[in-house]
Amino acid sequence: MDVLEEIEAIMEEVRQAKNVPLSASAMINRQDLLERLESVRASAPEELKQARWVMRDREELLSRTQREAEQLLSESRAERDRLLSRTEIVHAANKEADSILEEAKNRAREMRLEAEDYVDAKLASFEVILQKTLQAVEKGRESLRGRLEASAEDEDSTEENASETGNVRIRRP
Repeated sequence: MDVLEEIEAIMEEVRQAKNVPLSASAMINRQDLLERLESVRASAPEELKQARWVMRDREELLSRTQREAEQLLSESRAERDRLLSRTEIVHAANKEADSILEEAKNRAREMRLEAEDYVDAKLASFEVILQKTLQAVEKGRESLRGRLEASAEDEDSTEENASETGNVRIRRP
């Protein structure tokens, strides 16, 4: 039987006991009441022990739960810090990659401009050489034309002289 229920039953019995006329006292069976109180006293230590065990178990459970919660919180904070650190590392790496990429683009642009300048200079040089070559060819043609005309005039005058003198010249190809 539960101690609290038994105490409640005893209290109810005392409340319902017959009043002694002209007094605040009540009539109850002393022997029955004492036996019941002895029973409560005998079972109380066992229930108190169980209550202490329950309280101790509860305190241990609360303590263990508190430690686990603190450990979980600590691990969560560490994971958060690790993830934030990783995010910062990724951000820094992306920033560095962007910087390297921009530098590479600038260097490629410089190299392209240098190559264009080099090719332009070479083409200008070739143009000068070609113009000089063209001028030389023109001079050579004019010179050749002048010699051919002079040679043709010489032949014409030689033929005229030969026909006047009766000499025939044979042309060789």
